Amino acid sequence: MAPSPGRNSRKHGIITLVLCTFVLCREAWGLVCYCEGVCPNHEFNGTCHAKPNAFCFSSIELVYDMDTDQWKEERSFGCLGSDELGLMQCRAYLTEHERPKNISCCREYDRCNEGLMPQVHTPLPPVMQKPGDLARSLLLVTLPLAFVAAVAIIMTLWLSYRQRENSMLSRGKQMGLIGMGGRNDTISDLIEQSSGSGSGLPLLVQRTIAKQIQLVHSVGKGRYGEVWLGRWRGERVAVKIFFTTDEASWFRETEIYQTVLLRHENILCYIAADIKGTGSLTQMLLITDYHPLGSLHDYLQKTTLNYYSMIRISHSTACGLCHLHTEIFGTKGKPAIAHRDIKTKNILVKKNGECCIADFGLAVKYVSENNELDFGTNPKVGTRRYMAPEVLTETINMTCFESLKMADMYAFGLVLWEVTRRCASESGSQYMLVDEYQQPYFDCVPPDPSFDEMQEVVCVKGIRPDIPIRWQYNEVLKTMSKVMQECWHATPAARLTALRVKKTLYKLHVPDATKIV
Repeated sequence: MAPSPGRNSRKHGIITLVLCTFVLCREAWGLVCYCEGVCPNHEFNGTCHAKPNAFCFSSIELVYDMDTDQWKEERSFGCLGSDELGLMQCRAYLTEHERPKNISCCREYDRCNEGLMPQVHTPLPPVMQKPGDLARSLLLVTLPLAFVAAVAIIMTLWLSYRQRENSMLSRGKQMGLIGMGGRNDTISDLIEQSSGSGSGLPLLVQRTIAKQIQLVHSVGKGRYGEVWLGRWRGERVAVKIFFTTDEASWFRETEIYQTVLLRHENILCYIAADIKGTGSLTQMLLITDYHPLGSLHDYLQKTTLNYYSMIRISHSTACGLCHLHTEIFGTKGKPAIAHRDIKTKNILVKKNGECCIADFGLAVKYVSENNELDFGTNPKVGTRRYMAPEVLTETINMTCFESLKMADMYAFGLVLWEVTRRCASESGSQYMLVDEYQQPYFDCVPPDPSFDEMQEVVCVKGIRPDIPIRWQYNEVLKTMSKVMQECWHATPAARLTALRVKKTLYKLHVPDATKIV
């Protein structure tokens, strides 16, 4: 029996009602979505109910693992919240930490997101993600920039220095100083290229050299200042730095060294002089040749002389003193000069065994043409131990240049005594005899004698340094003792001149024992 049409239509109506009811309920209750990683209330993987008209989603996010240096995928499934109803949330984007992420959404049926598998491109590994990476990034950027800036500053300063140096050299050439101060010039070259007057290098070259000197270490101190070993373009020089209280000594010595025709092999070779100001400190520099053997005073204490070396020292010193005392006439003549402070500490020993005279802070110049004595502005006097009797009694005629020369000869006689004591002589038993080094009057006055003590010994008692008996049994030493006694005679007019001593010692021909095989 066939069903009636009314029953079929009623059945279809019931099915339609159920379907509509299901749809309406789904719209009212929302989808059932698969959840994983983001389930409500931190539940395990399962399902969640989306809000009405909301979507199910499936997402993928790439996280960089610093330990493995690789990207790893983190997938999650779930329901979009009430604030994420639109499709605008369902797109690929970067998170706030710049990590790649992609989201796919659906709402066709329950658990529709379970099969969604969105993809995302793996980027390059992130750079500097660890703590402190920002500081290191800044260092990587700023250090090269700082290096480039430093190189640029150094190059600018160097070019400025070269430009200034070239400007000075060009001015020197315009002044007729061509070839002086060039980079390959030595001190000897500069001296040979100078005007030939023997008055020192041109002032422009002196100042250039003085600014380029590098001080190495101190080699001695005196009452006027300190002497340093310096270097100029690899050459060793002596730099005498005067105390600020002795500006007059520096000025006078510089003036004497710059005297025309003063240059002589037995006069300390003058190179340059300059004043350097460093803020609150002012240095007055005098630059000369450097002699590593030091002063005659130091040399005699540690060296025993033979006849040849004794005469070489004595004769060369006499040659230097004779050149000082001699006036040279001419268009550019040299005045006669009295040293006024002759002593072993002011005589330097050269490598060849000869000596040269130094320290002209108390020197006096004399020009016979106008009979003028130039004492300078330095009020100081010489060393008391080496003062002549007429100086100690203050009876010396300071207006007579010959008197000043004779005072030098008295002091030179004492120097000859110091040198001769250190010369070894043969005894009858073939042993060499030599006296220890001592200063003149060591047995009569204290190490730093006063003016009155020296006057008592030299003038009142008439004492002179003792002559050892052994000198009388040797012709060379006997001649030396005779010369020195005539130099320190009480009467100035009876003393030998430097020229006479020079000629006498020249006649004492003694072979160099070191060259005899």
